Amino acid sequence: MRQINVGIIGTGWCGGIRAQTCAASPLVRDLHIAEIRPDRLTEVAKATNPRTATTDYRELLRHGEIDAYCLSMTPEPLHYPIARECLLAGKHVFLEKPMAVELHEADQLIAIAGQQGVKFTIGYSQRFNPKFAYVKKAITDGTIGRPVSALVSRHITRGLGKKISGRTKLSPAAMEATHDLDFLLWCLEPARPVRVYSQVNYGAMKAATGADVPDTQYLTVTLENGISFVVGAGWSLPPGYPNFSSTWIEMIGTEGALLVDDSHRDVILNTMQQGMRLPMSSMPGEFVDHTYAGPMKYETIHFLEAVALDRPVLVTPEQARRVMEVYIAADLSAERNEAIDLPLPVPQPAPLPTGGAR
Repeated sequence: MRQINVGIIGTGWCGGIRAQTCAASPLVRDLHIAEIRPDRLTEVAKATNPRTATTDYRELLRHGEIDAYCLSMTPEPLHYPIARECLLAGKHVFLEKPMAVELHEADQLIAIAGQQGVKFTIGYSQRFNPKFAYVKKAITDGTIGRPVSALVSRHITRGLGKKISGRTKLSPAAMEATHDLDFLLWCLEPARPVRVYSQVNYGAMKAATGADVPDTQYLTVTLENGISFVVGAGWSLPPGYPNFSSTWIEMIGTEGALLVDDSHRDVILNTMQQGMRLPMSSMPGEFVDHTYAGPMKYETIHFLEAVALDRPVLVTPEQARRVMEVYIAADLSAERNEAIDLPLPVPQPAPLPTGGAR
């Protein structure tokens, strides 16, 4: 077994999970972490015992022995430039969604990764949720026949929604529905999306943030084979357990249907001080003493195995780019109040930089 050296850039909520997972993996020899908040850096360093702990990610880039990077920094516009630096250095990259803000940026990252011959994947953790994986399996093995239509409804609390919308101008489609767009396009491959129609709804979030932030966004996506699906996503549920996420899936086929409840109401804690709570209800999952409840750990291990054992990644950057195009089209549709045809026009990309051989 070949061990690898891993760098984590950004050790907040998701990056902290990545760091702890890497620290516990026998596939990782040395861990290096970067975090701009000194208090958080100290906290994660204490939990993971990294070889390097720094507030400047460029210090990690100077470590030539690092094989792969997990990029979990915010705000989201940082994803493209830092991923670009890592890929140009010939390093394998795991990048949290979104992979970029503009399609031409995504195209350049894909081209650089191909030029350098490195692994490049995007953090769509719900593919590692067993319930979601079961839907994919039921389609692949023909259990429900030929897919006809699908619906996914996802909602999170307004506390988390305010945090996300406060650091970026990306929409519910780009930041929440994106997981479900990836999931459905993955399930319904190889059919490609050809048309998107979307509407947004305003309410609590606009009043709470003072900005043009919708509560919910609904998307109807039509594929080239005539199948259509609907995704609804919002971030304005009343306050509840921190980072609570509730999802409902309907996948209808010619020979059957799958109805999936991923609303996290299976474990309920009720106390005198805090009332009803829903532990283990966040999308990434949570550590529970000796175990981990959620898909993000297994997604991280998958990336480590892909690098150390030279296996293909489950989420390709081309698939993530396709999701980007759909949610960008959804935002255009909501703005113009009309359906948007795909593919979207993309400016001619700049020539790829030279150098940075692996």
